[in-house]
Amino acid sequence: MKKVIGWFSLFTSFGTLICCAIPSLLVLIGFGSIVAGFVGKYPQFIWLSENKGWIFTFSITMLMLSFFMQRLSVKKDCEDGYCEVTKSWATPVWWVTLSINIFGLFWAYILPQLI
Repeated sequence: MKKVIGWFSLFTSFGTLICCAIPSLLVLIGFGSIVAGFVGKYPQFIWLSENKGWIFTFSITMLMLSFFMQRLSVKKDCEDGYCEVTKSWATPVWWVTLSINIFGLFWAYILPQLI
């Protein structure tokens, strides 16, 4: 269960990048036509932007749950080598996921207020 939550938090954070951060960055640096062409080809991605509040809420919830499950697992002993490998990867994956989420939050909510 812990492994599923960890990976799910990573993929929901990628959802925040797709909906908000990457399109905003492309428009900011002058590649708005690429965003328009992509949305024209795949109009389903508009749903992500329209529901970014729910996506960010779910992503942050999954990150918090993943964090608490990692803290609980530190106290448990491993019975096989696989457990040690997953523990060694859990923290870096969590930090990458958190970084992606913060990047997405900045582009979706903070930068529009500054411009």
